[in-house]
Amino acid sequence: MVSSFSVVGYRLRQGSPLDRATLVTFMERHYAELDAEQPLGHMAATVDHYLSRDTPLWWVEADAPVQSNPVGSLWLGQATDQRTGVKHPYVLLLYVAPPHRRRGVATALMQMAHQWAKEQGYGQVSLQVFSHNRAAQALYQKLGYQPEAILMKRQL
Repeated sequence: MVSSFSVVGYRLRQGSPLDRATLVTFMERHYAELDAEQPLGHMAATVDHYLSRDTPLWWVEADAPVQSNPVGSLWLGQATDQRTGVKHPYVLLLYVAPPHRRRGVATALMQMAHQWAKEQGYGQVSLQVFSHNRAAQALYQKLGYQPEAILMKRQL
């Protein structure tokens, strides 16, 4: 079982498919921060497609002032390693609201994900990070993530 959340002033809450609307809002916030010009209408469809009892979701709430509105989230899906065929957890969303950043919340969420994955018998966790998101890249590198592939695309 995943241990308690380790950041003073915050608590962890397990999410569920009942949190659909909040998850859509968090995804829209996250992607709007990355590119304010991009369309966000597809986020609800993405959540509807992937959110289930098999995709763990956690929320971080601030202790003071006591509030039940989440300030951070981690949502895991499942991926298949294209080289080995091994199924493993995949970070679908890691988001911490701007006023709560640089306090260790994202690091603690990722460490919790690693612990959860180990407890479930997985040997790896993967994620995708946008090339211009330097802060996220620094976090993931600090946590031991290494680039494995380069996603390339061409606009037609």
